[in-house]
Amino acid sequence: MSVGSGCIPAIPGVAPPPRAGLLGGAFLQVAAARPRAGRCRATQQGRVRLGGRVVARAGAAETPVAGADEDAGAVFSEKFPLRRCQTVEGKAWVRVDAEPDGDGKCKVVVGCDVAGKWILHWGVSYDGEHESEWDQPPSEMRPPGSVPIKDYAIETPLEILPNSEGRYEVQIKFDMDTPVAAINFVLKEEETGAWFQHKGRDFRIPLSGSSDGGVPFGATEDIGVWPGDLGQLKKHEGSNAQPQETIPGGKGLSGKHISGFYQEFQIIKSEYTHNFVTVTVKRDNETHKRRVEFDTDIPGEVIIHWGVCRDNNMTWEIPPEPHPPTTRIFRQKALQTLLQAKADGRGNYLSFLLDAEYSGLFFVLKLDEYTWLRNLDNGSDFFISLTRMEQRGSTQDPGKVEPQKVDKPSQPDGIISDIRNLVVGLSSRRGQRAKNKVLQEDILQEIERLAAEAYSIFRSPTIDSVEASVDLDDQSIVKPACSGTGSGFEILCQGFNWESHKSGKWYVELGKKAKELSSLGFTIVWSPPPTDSVSPEGYMPRDLYNLNSRYGTMDELKELVKIFHEADIKVLGDAVLNHRCAQFQNNNGVWNIFGGRMNWDDRAVVADDPHFQGRGNKSSGDNFHAAPNIDHSQEFVRNDLKEWLCWMRKEVGYDGWRLDFVRGFWGGYVKDYLEASEPYFAVGEYWDSLSYTYGEMDYNQDAHRQRIVDWINATNGTAGAFDVTTKGILHAALERSEYWRLSDEKGKPPGVLGWWPSRAVTFIENHDTGSTQGHWRFPYGMELQGYAYILTHPGTPAVFYDHIFSHLQPEIAKFINIRQRQKIHCRSKIKILKAERSLYAAEIDEKLIMKIGSEHFEPSGPQNWIVAAEGQEYKIWEVSS
Repeated sequence: MSVGSGCIPAIPGVAPPPRAGLLGGAFLQVAAARPRAGRCRATQQGRVRLGGRVVARAGAAETPVAGADEDAGAVFSEKFPLRRCQTVEGKAWVRVDAEPDGDGKCKVVVGCDVAGKWILHWGVSYDGEHESEWDQPPSEMRPPGSVPIKDYAIETPLEILPNSEGRYEVQIKFDMDTPVAAINFVLKEEETGAWFQHKGRDFRIPLSGSSDGGVPFGATEDIGVWPGDLGQLKKHEGSNAQPQETIPGGKGLSGKHISGFYQEFQIIKSEYTHNFVTVTVKRDNETHKRRVEFDTDIPGEVIIHWGVCRDNNMTWEIPPEPHPPTTRIFRQKALQTLLQAKADGRGNYLSFLLDAEYSGLFFVLKLDEYTWLRNLDNGSDFFISLTRMEQRGSTQDPGKVEPQKVDKPSQPDGIISDIRNLVVGLSSRRGQRAKNKVLQEDILQEIERLAAEAYSIFRSPTIDSVEASVDLDDQSIVKPACSGTGSGFEILCQGFNWESHKSGKWYVELGKKAKELSSLGFTIVWSPPPTDSVSPEGYMPRDLYNLNSRYGTMDELKELVKIFHEADIKVLGDAVLNHRCAQFQNNNGVWNIFGGRMNWDDRAVVADDPHFQGRGNKSSGDNFHAAPNIDHSQEFVRNDLKEWLCWMRKEVGYDGWRLDFVRGFWGGYVKDYLEASEPYFAVGEYWDSLSYTYGEMDYNQDAHRQRIVDWINATNGTAGAFDVTTKGILHAALERSEYWRLSDEKGKPPGVLGWWPSRAVTFIENHDTGSTQGHWRFPYGMELQGYAYILTHPGTPAVFYDHIFSHLQPEIAKFINIRQRQKIHCRSKIKILKAERSLYAAEIDEKLIMKIGSEHFEPSGPQNWIVAAEGQEYKIWEVSS
């Protein structure tokens, strides 16, 4: 999909954090208007389904902190942090002072009265330039504290005015005879990442009597925020919204007249407040039951959505009556209990008895129809393991509880030991492939399960999980640990670019390259979006069952898949599930009625996309404003999409999916779609901007990769994601000779690659960033360094079509050959040897060493290393056999 305006900005840091994946793993779930189907199932986010098994961990809920001063009957007490959203309203204003001051300067003033860290991101246009072009202003116009952003913009912080009770302003001064025709700007709030624009366009203040381009003030349109939902700008109805003088119609510098102007706009900014919920479990000696107590400081109505489980089977069920007062049964799946207000008005509480036969308690806090608070520690429903509490609290005296802490490292130590034993068992069976194939598959599934369990324990903003490194002699015995994850040895080819649709026969043209791609070592090809589409590239789908597109006919697509299968290459379909273009208008003239086999009405469109008047529930992600965003919380929508994906698998023969713009809808829905369609491999495009400070990329990008990992975890690990973090860091490292960026604070790769390598699909370019779009093109001339990195490292590497069929092909083929010869896979073990200003070096699986950068490096140690590939500022060695 083109990401020019929403995903890959022209300026760094443009996209705010998604609403359902806050920094550091903090999670405020903006739910559908009704709880999502299956919300009460613990398998939704905190658990990972692998190889037919399901594992779960409670995160913070598994660590009892009962103190000596607590009630002797208490076996568990934990205070969980919560984060919720609230809105703050205020106003922003723009003023043009046309009368020169004592220094002969006119000025533009931009301000607001909402507390925050406000930045004016601005540039200028000169007479005769294209309306969308920005240039940096001349130095004399730049207020103190301004920071240049590359060569096209300036960022200037708004300063709080003295004795102003929280008013922020910035002043831009200029001469009457300035050559500047207009000032263009957007207003940015650093703390939330919100960018305030006018219907996705830049504000434009004409200084030359011309109001062409941009949005001149005095316009009557509503003011909106771009690109997300963290704030809004609307015209302030009580403001002076008219210019003080009429702007002359003439252009040019001669006789330039500057008009005075003032206008106000309403700002609605979202902020996050911190709260807590404390859960205490005690033994009730009179009833021989457990007393469960909830306490929270959240004001107003708070509902506990809860259930129990038996025998650690992790399946929600409803306990028998009597239930606590103000409790109702929700869809025969869970209970919803209204908490009671505290006498002092400082929050709410609840206390009830629970039979001792239950092994666990699940719950989620519900604040309203759209807001659910979940466990910040792992993004899933809260889970209290009652059985483990009893075991930890038991002593020689059954009536006395010894307060104790869980030694967390003991859990991963046991997991590591289990994994090692399994790997030894697997290794001992080498050479018995046919006889023990099923057994080896079971062992691999168990390894995957244990790795996921270790990941769940340590999942946090500074996550420190290492997946098991498995040495396999024969790739043919490997099957996916779960549907959607492949074998671990995949090498992906993106089989198109942004211009591929123009021939109208792309399927035929690509099919002719199948044997060549197979000979180069590719195992999967990603094909373009196959459906009828408003846009020729395919990313504005309309009739999903119409597979005649600009790339070719349905028959040509089926033949293409067949050709690739004959070449032993699997094929991914590009599935656009976030949005869909309508075929018909409603009574208001809005395009939100769909035709074809999926003849949905406006209930299939989310309610919070103002452009398309949907009657569905609120979106579970970020809106894609160019087309109606589909409401995946609707059961009929999910059923239709599942049926369509299964039809595509059967009718076309696709082996898996590349999922477009998955930031737009909850990963739990992806899990449902993948479980229904059972792909061999799936990868999601979860794309938002990295962290920058005044134009400089931050070293620590943990928040960025955390958001991607959160999405993968929401799918229960059934899909991978493109490692945008690694791409961005590689950009900065190579372009600026800052190779120290390629090692994080724990000495691991700094992208998703360093946290969850089996789900990281690494790449350096695709149809959006490269090709003719070039939104975020990889540093020119450094592509082979980038491929030397991703094709030698763990993760699943993806190579762009334009690079394969270019002068880069011989070296890329050499890298792929080395990877396959040394059996490097998605979970290979990596040891970073050097990460300095002009040098990065790493050892992979003790079989391969690579280096990139201008500094000299040679491997050392007892092994005999021989050069396998070498070029400009890269080198690869492998162990001599």
